[in-house]
Amino acid sequence: MLPSSPGPSLDFRTDPADVPVVGDIEMFLQQALADLASDPTTPPGAGRPRILPALCLWGGLLVCVLRGFTRQAALWRLLTWRGLWHYPRFALSDQAIYDRLQADGLAPMMQLLAQVSALLAARLAPYADRRLAPFAAEVLAVDESTLDAVAARLPSADGGPPPRRLPGKLSAVFDIRRQQWWRVQHQPNPQQNEKVAARDLVADAPRGSLFVFDLGYFAFPWLDALTAWGHWWVCRLRKKTSYRVVHTFYRCGDTFDGLVWLGAYSSDRARFLVRLVEFRVGTTHYRYLTNVTDPYQLSLRQIAAVYQRRWDIELAFNLIKTHLGLHLLWSRVDVVILQQVWAVLVIAQVLQALRIEIAGRAEVDPYEVSLALLVQYAPQVAADGQDPVAAVVAGGRAAGIIRPSRRTANQAPHIPRDQVAPPPPDLVWERPPRYAGKA
Repeated sequence: MLPSSPGPSLDFRTDPADVPVVGDIEMFLQQALADLASDPTTPPGAGRPRILPALCLWGGLLVCVLRGFTRQAALWRLLTWRGLWHYPRFALSDQAIYDRLQADGLAPMMQLLAQVSALLAARLAPYADRRLAPFAAEVLAVDESTLDAVAARLPSADGGPPPRRLPGKLSAVFDIRRQQWWRVQHQPNPQQNEKVAARDLVADAPRGSLFVFDLGYFAFPWLDALTAWGHWWVCRLRKKTSYRVVHTFYRCGDTFDGLVWLGAYSSDRARFLVRLVEFRVGTTHYRYLTNVTDPYQLSLRQIAAVYQRRWDIELAFNLIKTHLGLHLLWSRVDVVILQQVWAVLVIAQVLQALRIEIAGRAEVDPYEVSLALLVQYAPQVAADGQDPVAAVVAGGRAAGIIRPSRRTANQAPHIPRDQVAPPPPDLVWERPPRYAGKA
């Protein structure tokens, strides 16, 4: 659920059922943009309409990302020389287009991402993976990724060392079941603590959603807040965190499943009783926490599977940074950099949807479909007049696009249900918290 940004609305009127999720990606983008009723940057009665309609400006930007162009000048050449789709060539200077990008800001691209995401969500519903924590309304990963590392590749105008730019970082929530960005925010300060933006990121999540996140978000107030809001969560236990075991569901060797109070000291303690599970695989000791306190609702093995899917958001960040060219920034102007970022996010949504639909039709796990190869070959297949979905389903195994996933198999132990000791009926589940001034 990507929220609409403030600013002019991009009015899409195409029924989601009438738009192919994927296939010819540029055709999908054309149809998604086709019902842009008017140029939102030119209010009625504001004078002579702009030469370049908004749908051509933003459609051209998306096409440049999809085709792998690496210079801002490519957008100017596309619109004025090569031509975008069926639209006429526009007699504009390169500077006029650059000025237009800066003047229009980020709001149109944010709105476009929100509406394309809504269109895809409606069509991806049949392919959503409901096997993962079926009790949860949604299964969402939370994480951040800095942009400064990719900005360092931007050359300076005089050919010298690149300037040290810090355009901030992306805070994001990723829909694991549908493999789609659920919410993305730009944070200007790349040094800002992850937990500062976390509450706003999840504010609109449906009650009963399950969140998975890494140790950067580990804090008693955050864990208690998610529980108080009616959400579920899974994370790792931070080293040196004190806790007290109050009930043991199961213990055998290095395997443990039980209920604990986080914070063994009166000066720093969490509000809600939570569940700790531990097991060892080889020399690695795994320790996970969750507020799903019923082992029958979410077993130890299922907890490990849920946390393993946290890497989905890492791979999604890798897609936009590496495979879709975000390591090659087109401009030194922050707003134009962010327009490129949001254009990449739009294309990433469509490509992720392409993989989900292929996996659904081929009856394989989505991670058996190579996203890197889809980025490379799907536009080429479409350019040859073929439907990439049908082509990959039919020949993807022979071409190596559908292949066994390299993801590590879940090796967590199985605990027989009849060996789980139920908690006592008089167990206390909540206590007054003390956070020792921690956020």
